[in-house]
Amino acid sequence: MSPFKRRRFPLAISAAGMLLGATLLNVGPVQAATQTELEARVEVLSSQLEAMQSELARLKAQVQLSSSITAVEPELPPEVAAPAKPATATEAPTSPAATTGPYAASDEGVSWFGYGELNYSRPSEDHSETTADVGRFVIGAGYRFDDRTRFASEIEIEHAISSAEDEGEVEIEQAYIEHAIGSSMYAKAGLVLIPSGLLNEYHEPTRYYGVFRNFVETLIIPTTWREGGVTLQGNTESGLRWDVGVTTGFNLAKWDQQSEEGLEEALGSIHQEMSLAKASDLSTFGALNWTGVPGLLVGGSIFTGNSGQDQPGLDDHRITLTEAHGRYSPGNWDFSALYALGQIDDSLDANLALSGGLPDFGVSPVPEQFFGWYLEGAYRYMGARYGIAPFVRYERWNTASEYQSPETGPALVTPDDLEAWTAGFNFTLAPGVVIKADYVGFVDSDEGDRADLSLGYAF
Repeated sequence: MSPFKRRRFPLAISAAGMLLGATLLNVGPVQAATQTELEARVEVLSSQLEAMQSELARLKAQVQLSSSITAVEPELPPEVAAPAKPATATEAPTSPAATTGPYAASDEGVSWFGYGELNYSRPSEDHSETTADVGRFVIGAGYRFDDRTRFASEIEIEHAISSAEDEGEVEIEQAYIEHAIGSSMYAKAGLVLIPSGLLNEYHEPTRYYGVFRNFVETLIIPTTWREGGVTLQGNTESGLRWDVGVTTGFNLAKWDQQSEEGLEEALGSIHQEMSLAKASDLSTFGALNWTGVPGLLVGGSIFTGNSGQDQPGLDDHRITLTEAHGRYSPGNWDFSALYALGQIDDSLDANLALSGGLPDFGVSPVPEQFFGWYLEGAYRYMGARYGIAPFVRYERWNTASEYQSPETGPALVTPDDLEAWTAGFNFTLAPGVVIKADYVGFVDSDEGDRADLSLGYAF
């Protein structure tokens, strides 16, 4: 409860006492008033005190209700919240990403945040593949140097253990300096998240439906996708946010034609995560997001750059990823949609270079195009303490929807599109703590069907 709310009741009681004292002073000497006048004045005082008591009771109930709602209200993703207002001359300007969720900037120097998830997954076909996993353990730190300049960082451990024999990873997901330029423009330099899709910038487990991140924003958009570079962000009072940047990009030489990784996730195997990243060819991006209507988000982005990195045998091979997304949250309902399309230029030349000029491109040739889209709907209900949000999501994607085949020999055969339904619920145990359960069912095959359970948190 704010200090203002704590003071309202003593102030109101003091006001009532002052009112009573002032009224009694106006009564004058008792001897000068008739019995009828005294009774009338006492009746007026009684009515005024009753009105004051009613107002105090109303204020108390209002404060209790406000505190209760604040304690259990689910944290909405920043992209569906009201647009950030430009800072005034007396406020420290901070970008929207720095004012919400675990990335909240602190005015007291160092600030800490964290999030994580513990997952249980049971395949429907092969129960021997059932797993329990500390999927993510993340600690972040920020520091404010002055009213315009701050540092943000995030370190993540995946799958609990990282070693040569284990599948776990330790990675830096963010590490950048942000500086406010004026009241509504922000520059960043360092390792930054690319503003692509609905999930990449807001990927904590309390911010999305389902135990695991959706297929499209994992296999087509390589969430969590970060690059090193310099970016600029601006915000307008009409609710428009724009982002532009020059960053590192993809390294096509990392593509392994003999591995199925390229078929599983189109760009996941060749993004560099700023780990000794090849940077001869840089990339650029642009993004627009509009939240001018409460509860509505409409946006899109494009990321493009050459991936050859001046390496022998590889030309420019420009990779371009575009996407459009929307989210509408009227009342308790929450609807989302996203479409993403990727292109790798001159993929035939790339395949020939990677195969040493041989026509055998292995099990995973470089595709010319790949795409994915999904529709999602949820209903969020909050009780006095707990909340629940059942949801359903349909996805369709193909990590190799089009190949560039050689002029001679057999044409490369594209795989079928994959389709999946996911249905389940998010249960809010406390602000920042969520229990999730869902079932994933593939349309054309039972392979991949599974039941999932998760405990997630963010602070």
